[in-house]
Amino acid sequence: MQPLPDGSLATLAALDAAADRAVRVGLLLPWANVAVETELPRLGLRNTAFHHARLVPASRTTAVDESFWHGLRAASAQALDSLSHVELDAVVLACTSAGFTGGPSLPTGVSTAFDAVIGGLAAGGLARVVLATPYPAAVTEAEAGAFGEAGIDVLGHASLGLDDGYPKVTSDRIMALVDRLPKQAVEAAEAVVLSCTGWHTLQAVAELEGRLRVPVLSSNLAMALLAARLSAGVTT
Repeated sequence: MQPLPDGSLATLAALDAAADRAVRVGLLLPWANVAVETELPRLGLRNTAFHHARLVPASRTTAVDESFWHGLRAASAQALDSLSHVELDAVVLACTSAGFTGGPSLPTGVSTAFDAVIGGLAAGGLARVVLATPYPAAVTEAEAGAFGEAGIDVLGHASLGLDDGYPKVTSDRIMALVDRLPKQAVEAAEAVVLSCTGWHTLQAVAELEGRLRVPVLSSNLAMALLAARLSAGVTT
């Protein structure tokens, strides 16, 4: 196993230390998501303010399916309007799976948590990953394909097969999920991706970086890195 390069948590800390301006990031949150507002403050970014607006899909569902993803995207314009009096440096739809499952176009300037993950991997020059998600298997397969289209090779993936209830997934269960990944794929990977903004991953990220000696990037950590790069004036 190669020594650990700058891990995701260390990279975030370095970017935050180099920050020279304050930034404001709008987060358009799925209405049942509690993990984003729990995890981002724990990362302690000194120069970033996150401003939240809730997205309610027309289906009023919380389980991931087409009506949920498309409903979030359709609700984004109104949620963005609620932030129109805040001078924002970036706006992110804080849902990863809505970024690779299609649906109505997002308002101009709005990216997704999936875009943030792609950007975080690209910034680190990480092109070979293993992927762990709480999603149903078909959704995880779709995400692996979307990574491939973005030039990132998913060497192996594993999922919990859940369509809802992500905040209840424990750190131990995340660790066990990663243990299910093919050993050869993990050894060849340059990073581990824990996809989904709805589960709590920070403890698992720290433990996995120590154990596997590669960067571990979660969706929420990717959004924090996006903000930290803005505040540090880093464009790539």
